[in-house]
Amino acid sequence: MVETIRTERLVLRPLRASDAGPISLHASDQRVARMTASIPHPYPPGAADAYIEGTLSGRRAEQVWAIDATPLRGEELIGVIGYTPATGRIGYWVGPPYWNAGYASEAVAALVAHLMSARGLERLDATVFADNAASAAVLLKAGFREIGQSSGFSVARGEAAANRLFRLGRTGSAGSLEPGRTPR
Repeated sequence: MVETIRTERLVLRPLRASDAGPISLHASDQRVARMTASIPHPYPPGAADAYIEGTLSGRRAEQVWAIDATPLRGEELIGVIGYTPATGRIGYWVGPPYWNAGYASEAVAALVAHLMSARGLERLDATVFADNAASAAVLLKAGFREIGQSSGFSVARGEAAANRLFRLGRTGSAGSLEPGRTPR
């Protein structure tokens, strides 16, 4: 189970069954799906329920938090953020009505701080599609450095697309920017 993380405007919390509607709404938007590796477009009926059930049951390798804006009397789910321990990689998306309001930056900063302090991680990685300048800006703002480029498949695009690779290492950690090193 993931821990609840609070910020000034957000709560990063475990997913719950009632998140299926907002996940379906936002994930079915092609602008969201195209910027992820795994969200299909069109988004199939029942996919959000299966995603939540897989996350809550522990069958998914990724640890997932809902980005919840209720501290501002906002929506219960405006996006999703996750961390995959096996790869040390984070990923996130925010629904289009909430773009350009700093929510992604706030959620990423909070998750990074939590993972590096509470869990003692030395390094985190992230990948964005090369045409996703907004997500790259979020990572740079959080202190990530661009370390390279690659190619990755996007289910929504139905093809491979260029990726930008980012890494954040704890200041002063030996080897924190060595490719292939896994977080402890």
